Amino acid sequence: MSNKTNRVLLVEDEQTLAMIIKDTLEDEGFEMCLAKDGKQGLKSFFEEKPDVMIADVMMPNMDGFEMLRNIRQSDRNTPVLFLTARSSINDLVEGFELGANDYLKKPFNMRELIIRVKALINKAYMEKCEDKKYEIGGYLFDPITQKLLFSGTEIELSHRESEILKCLCVNRNNVVETKNLLIQLWGDDSFFKGRSLHVFITKLRHKLSSDDKIRIINVRGIGYKLIS
Repeated sequence: MSNKTNRVLLVEDEQTLAMIIKDTLEDEGFEMCLAKDGKQGLKSFFEEKPDVMIADVMMPNMDGFEMLRNIRQSDRNTPVLFLTARSSINDLVEGFELGANDYLKKPFNMRELIIRVKALINKAYMEKCEDKKYEIGGYLFDPITQKLLFSGTEIELSHRESEILKCLCVNRNNVVETKNLLIQLWGDDSFFKGRSLHVFITKLRHKLSSDDKIRIINVRGIGYKLIS
């Protein structure tokens, strides 16, 4: 994730829940904008230009689906996470077809909301950097070809190794939380996925070992940091 303060637009008509989410995300360093219904949310979206939008589905004046339908006519990229008490497959399908990026069913855990918001912002940021090549010490990393170049020698990376390394490069010298990596790349943060991540990190360390100034540090209990 980039180092700038990320702006979140929250569109939620339940004011008690809205304030809890606002306080929680502000504690995580996000800048918050609030709207109380879909009509106000639509106006705020184009005025505030958020990095991610969190929206309830069932709201007065204009529901979340109609709001997103209007937004996607001119903005296809800003991530949108729906909060909903509705659980039917048809509702989920409709939301995704309109351009939603994620769903969180009410009631939900605030920690899960934080993880999902960070993952959406991080994914959107990395997609903007899709064509970028990264200098890592004496290496040149190309995420598109999934290769490292060192002193004229090409080193092949697996798709998963390349995804992890790109995330570390985007957040160079900052800790990337393990949970964020697991949710973004595997879809869940289970113990077994965590063990798999550790194996891939070990492989990356080996492939980057020709430059002793490069380190992938394990920040115990939090995540990983690339230093070069």
